[in-house]
Amino acid sequence: LWPWLLASSGLSALVQLVILPFFPDSPSYLLIQKGNEEACRKAIRKLWGEGDHQAEIDDIMKEKGAMASTKTLRVLEVIKERSLRWQLYILLIVMTTLQLCGINAVECSLYTQDKTKFEEYLIPYVSLGVGLCECLSTILCSTLIDRFGRKVLLWVGYLLMGSALALLTMTLSLQHRFFWMHYFSVILIFLFIVFFGAGP
Repeated sequence: LWPWLLASSGLSALVQLVILPFFPDSPSYLLIQKGNEEACRKAIRKLWGEGDHQAEIDDIMKEKGAMASTKTLRVLEVIKERSLRWQLYILLIVMTTLQLCGINAVECSLYTQDKTKFEEYLIPYVSLGVGLCECLSTILCSTLIDRFGRKVLLWVGYLLMGSALALLTMTLSLQHRFFWMHYFSVILIFLFIVFFGAGP
């Protein structure tokens, strides 16, 4: 079944490849990049039907004017630019903490038999639980980010992830004493995944 499941993603890519040439180019691409206003009007009519679309073309022209006045920086220029220094530091810190937070190690620990001690028939359900936790965290993040902001979600997410990891360390060390402890470990891993998805 796995080969067919993996091949299904190739099928959707093939369908996209076949129908992509029949889609019109983006009106903003045609006007801003190519400078072809007539092709832009034609693409707008194809996308939105007949009618007066001068307001959309005016918006694209304003965007083109704004882009013309903006200087494009190269990577080294971004690094040297003093006004962008704090944004660069924040970006580096956030990306580094995302890479080093341990999400891959935690998800991988679910499937090592010597740690989780699950029967083999339960492993697909654990995988399903991981997927559901990721979906839940995406929904949770999209509702919380507008209310609390990115900064609060990052702080709370990392705090809860750290707490879950501390408890997970305790439960993994106590698994040989209590038979039910590995189930608690899986619950903590699910919570860690939710905290990761909703926060960082």
